[in-house]
Amino acid sequence: MTLAPILPRRAAHTANPDLLPLLGGTPLARIRTDLPHRHPGFWAKLECLGAGGMKARAAVSMLTGARDRGELLPGAPVVESTSGTLGVGLAFAGQALGHPVVLIGDTELEPSMRQLLRTYGARLELVDRPAAEGGWQAARIARLREVLRRTPGAYWPDQYNNPDSAAGYLTLAAELTTQLDHLDVLVCSVGTGGHSAGLAGPLRRRWPRLKVIGVDSVGSAIFGQAARPRLMRGLGSSIHPANVAYEAFDEVHWVGPAEAVDACRRLARSAFVSGGWSTGAVALVAAWAARTQPGAVVATVFPDGPHRYLGTVYDDDFCHAHGLDTCALAVRPLQIPHPHAAEAAGWARCATVLAPTRGGAA
Repeated sequence: MTLAPILPRRAAHTANPDLLPLLGGTPLARIRTDLPHRHPGFWAKLECLGAGGMKARAAVSMLTGARDRGELLPGAPVVESTSGTLGVGLAFAGQALGHPVVLIGDTELEPSMRQLLRTYGARLELVDRPAAEGGWQAARIARLREVLRRTPGAYWPDQYNNPDSAAGYLTLAAELTTQLDHLDVLVCSVGTGGHSAGLAGPLRRRWPRLKVIGVDSVGSAIFGQAARPRLMRGLGSSIHPANVAYEAFDEVHWVGPAEAVDACRRLARSAFVSGGWSTGAVALVAAWAARTQPGAVVATVFPDGPHRYLGTVYDDDFCHAHGLDTCALAVRPLQIPHPHAAEAAGWARCATVLAPTRGGAA
C-alpha cells in the first residue's frame, strides 16, 4: 500500500499569536502531604495550570528557533514523536504560530490523550509494537522518518537532541527566581532532559550552591541502567538524549510505578494538586529531600495534571492488573554506589552520575 503524503488543511496555516501571552506564569504550591512520611514541605511549580502544560514552553521555543533559522517555513508541517505531553505543547505551539502538527505516538498512549491531541487539531499516527532495541521510542522514530519522507517541507524538532528545548525553560527559571527568595535543592524529572538542562544553569547562577537531583524511572537507560519495558510514561528513556545535562546533577533517583502511584494519590487526597507518573516521582523525592536536609528550601516541577491518568494512575483496576496495589512500597531509597552496581527495581538513589554516551562520570 502506498501512503499518501500528509497535506495540511488550509485552516491550519492561520496563526493565532494571541495564545502566546498565555504561556507560563504558573503558580507555586506549598506541598506538605505525607509522602509517605511527614516532611517540612517543598515548593511545586504547577505547570499543569499553564496553557499547553510544561512542554508548551519547549515547543514554542523549538518552533520559533527553527523559524528564525529558516529551517521551518511559514505554514509548514511539524512532525514529532511523543508519549503525550509534548504533543499537547506542540498542538499549542502549532496553533499559536500557524503550523499543522503531525504526532507519532504508540498504542500505549491513553485513549483520552489520543482524543485530546486530535481535538486540538493534531494528526496522530500510532505504532503498534516496540522496536527490538530502543523500545517504543525507537519504533516511533522509525515511523517518524517514514512520515518525513512523504511530507514535503516538514520539520522535525527532535526534542531529544534540540538545544532550543532547554532554552524554552529559561522563562520557567526566571519565574522561579522571582517566586523564591532562596533555593537549596531542585528536583527534576528526566525524560528528554530539556527542563532540567534549562533550569539548572540559570538557577545555579542565582544560587551557586544549589543541589540538583534527577528523577528517572526504573527500567530507563538515561543514567546508565539497562533499558527494559517501563510502565511509567513521561520520564525515563530507552535512548540517551543529547539534551540531558549530566554534569548538572548531584545525584539521581530511580522511582518505581507503585511508589509514583502512591504519591500521586496522596497528593490528590490532601493537597488537591496532583498529576501523573512524573509528578508522583518528583513529589516523592522532593519530600525525601526536605525530610533529610532540615532547613533546606526544596522545589520541583509538576509537569501536568491528573486528568490524563484517570484510567491508569487513578484507576483501581489498572493498578490491580499491574500489581501496583500489592507491591511493598519503599519508604526510603535504596542507596547504590554506582549505576552499574545493581539494577533498580524500585526506589533507589546514586550519587555517582554517569553520562553513558560519553562513558564517564559527569
